Amino acid sequence: MMQQYMEIKQNHQDCILFFRLGDFYEMFFEDAITASREMEITLTGKNCGQEERAPMCGVPFHSADTYIAKLVEKGYKVAICEQVEDPATAKGIVKREVIQIITPGTIVNQTMLNEKENNYLASIYLNEDGAGISYCDISTGELYTTNIDGAGRIEILLNELVKIKAREVLINESAESIVSIEEMKKNTDAYFTPLSESYHNIITANDVILKQFQTKSLTGLGLENSEAARLSLGALLSYLFETRKHNLSHITQVTVYDIGSHMSLDKATLRNLEITETLYEKRVQGSLLGVLDKTHTAMGSRKMKQWLREPLNHSSQINERLDAVEVLSDEIIIRNNIKECLKKVYDLERLAGRIACGNANGKDLIALRNSLFILPELKAELYSVENALFSRLNDEIDGSLMEVHDLIEQAIMEEPPFTVKEGGLIKSGFSKELDDLRFSIKDGQAWIAELEGKERERTGIKNLKVRFNKVFGYYIEITKSNLDMAPENYIRKQTLVNCERFITPELKEMESLVLNAESKINQMEYEIFSDTRNKIQEYIGIIQKASSAIASIDVLTSFAHVSSSLGYVKPEVNESGNLVITKGRHPVIEQTIKDGIFVSNDVYVNDKDSSMLLITGPNMAGKSTYMRQTALIVLMAQAGCFVPCESASIGVVDRIYTRIGASDNLAQGQSTFFVEMSELAYILNTATSKSLIILDEIGRGTSTYDGLSIAWAVVEYLCNEKNKIRTLFATHYHELTALEELVPGVRNLNVDVAEENGNIVFLHKIVAGSASKSYGIHVAKIAGVPKKVLEAAENKLAGLESGQFEQEGVLDFGRNGLTEESGDTQDFAESSKHIKKEDASQGEQLSLFSFAPNPVIERLKSIDLMKLAPWEALKILGELQEAAND
Repeated sequence: MMQQYMEIKQNHQDCILFFRLGDFYEMFFEDAITASREMEITLTGKNCGQEERAPMCGVPFHSADTYIAKLVEKGYKVAICEQVEDPATAKGIVKREVIQIITPGTIVNQTMLNEKENNYLASIYLNEDGAGISYCDISTGELYTTNIDGAGRIEILLNELVKIKAREVLINESAESIVSIEEMKKNTDAYFTPLSESYHNIITANDVILKQFQTKSLTGLGLENSEAARLSLGALLSYLFETRKHNLSHITQVTVYDIGSHMSLDKATLRNLEITETLYEKRVQGSLLGVLDKTHTAMGSRKMKQWLREPLNHSSQINERLDAVEVLSDEIIIRNNIKECLKKVYDLERLAGRIACGNANGKDLIALRNSLFILPELKAELYSVENALFSRLNDEIDGSLMEVHDLIEQAIMEEPPFTVKEGGLIKSGFSKELDDLRFSIKDGQAWIAELEGKERERTGIKNLKVRFNKVFGYYIEITKSNLDMAPENYIRKQTLVNCERFITPELKEMESLVLNAESKINQMEYEIFSDTRNKIQEYIGIIQKASSAIASIDVLTSFAHVSSSLGYVKPEVNESGNLVITKGRHPVIEQTIKDGIFVSNDVYVNDKDSSMLLITGPNMAGKSTYMRQTALIVLMAQAGCFVPCESASIGVVDRIYTRIGASDNLAQGQSTFFVEMSELAYILNTATSKSLIILDEIGRGTSTYDGLSIAWAVVEYLCNEKNKIRTLFATHYHELTALEELVPGVRNLNVDVAEENGNIVFLHKIVAGSASKSYGIHVAKIAGVPKKVLEAAENKLAGLESGQFEQEGVLDFGRNGLTEESGDTQDFAESSKHIKKEDASQGEQLSLFSFAPNPVIERLKSIDLMKLAPWEALKILGELQEAAND
């Protein structure tokens, strides 16, 4: 047996091998040491003919899923090695084979999956010329692929992996020369599996793809010009064949998509806007999904996440969804009827997956039957809705599915067991042969059932019992106090503490008849069940199409319910460059406010004369909320949901970018400022004229003049006449507010504040104009900074504003730079010597945009180079140098 184990383990060295021995899965050697530690089970040993006992541990086969889930969650691969022949008929050692390899991305078992989350296995192929990514949820049969070209392909790959929340990522080994796989792990939290180049042979990939989709041409699949996508897809399918060890009949189609086919949301935006989970706790409650997800099916909940992560970017498709939501918002009775239908629908996508993979049991088929039973009622409700999208979704729910319902109704018992090989599955009347076999043992079963009563009466032992177990079969049990009354024909079989167990020749004869027949019945029931399951497999594609339609109906119904109950309105979505929101509200924060009312605000931004909203004001006053709610309203509208405001007109946004907050990445040696600049570079290099950019502070991680210069240049770049990009920019650099007069497209906004007797009240109202103060010391006071520190800060602020420190030579601010600053800051200050400075008592900010003529530049401008002799040039340079030294 150990020789057999070692031979199988040799072929699965990267897996923990679950080796079936009787009713247990056993692990040996290093696998046992690892498994006992990770699963917290007892480590024992086994004598294997060596000097030392081999480390060993095991788990019962019927509860193995719980232990396997623990290992897979920690990133291990588990190989399931089963007995593949009947021990009763096997000659010599029972034959065993690995029937399945379970990895983080290939789970199909219901107990290991989150029903509201897709479990994606992704495959990446990356080389110097391009990249391809494919990803699949084996539990539902969904499969997607795309080709990515260009310099930014690595960032796009990362964004896709974060967006789909991939659990496991396959990647070609040669990609290590282009990108750090370790860094990708840190960015995605996925388990990475490098694959050898043999997986990425284009001929093999083409063959695997054509075989899976039973076609002779890649053209029909849309993959003929996408070599990198084909290589990633071929590797994915090959890996699934190797790990699942059976056909993938439920993967019936591949969706080929373009990166620009949906609104692009990068990893920073998904994180900062808290779309599907909160930033720190990673919880659904407190995110946008937590407000909008009122779906009633698991597949509907998964689809809502997909829609929120991939909003549409074509106005016609968006308005089609919005029209559908509008109909259900108005039709309350129909909406409630649809909701009641959806409550009775199980997870059809994953039921179909388990049926196709051969893992479905009797209870799964009953769940499928019950789901299909409700479909005619659901279709009747949809027929009463006058809407093009609902009509199309209704058509995708095929009426032929009632044939599947009828098959299950006729074949499967109402309350089947979890196991499929121990009988109790098939109804009487479905199979004549099975009914005849059942009838043949009725006399024997009746004889055994009556035996207990007869023996009690014959022997006078009132507590005599006839029982059964798998080890001894049927037996008669008598307590020790009644042993003297046992008849002579009773044959002692087993002695226990409190009783004795007996058999009789007649009982054993009848047992043989019954058990042999029961074994045949169980085997026949299993064969009939497998045949029924195989017949249902022919409908897998139809079930998947219907389940996708039902999931969409569920999401639209949820959008309608939330919109109606929370007072959301239908936005106008068009192809203009305008973004106009009247009295907008933050969809999440307004639900969490317990005391008071959320203060709504207007937004007006376009791609012409108001492309840059420059927002100033105190910390905690609501600048970030204002910007985030704007982004979320746009995202909700393009996902197809109504929005929290009085009215909204939204020109389609192709991408939302966010640069929010201060964070570092010390593990990768990246400072806060480097992370900030990296995110900014990505935005500036990839944003288009249809994008929406949210900038919450730029340049705060470096010296004052450095940061101010960068922020200033960013404003000018984003307001370029040829490419005005809609931007909301919150900043504490009040100097930038002067740009409203200098840069076309800039509009100043600030958060209104009421000040009285040294105390301030944040009004959370966005108004036109610029703020004069940051109120940072007041915020420090609210945060609990010690009083002495606050008093010292107020004194220093007064000194800075009055110019006291500058006069005393402590700081030469605005002329020679802060004394501790680097030379580049002093250079900036030197070039700004003549910046106008108003009286500090008036509360005005330093102006960096009013320069007096520079005498050096003016002197150079006056020189006529065509008439200048070399000796004269040297003389002028000498004079300029002498003036500079003075």
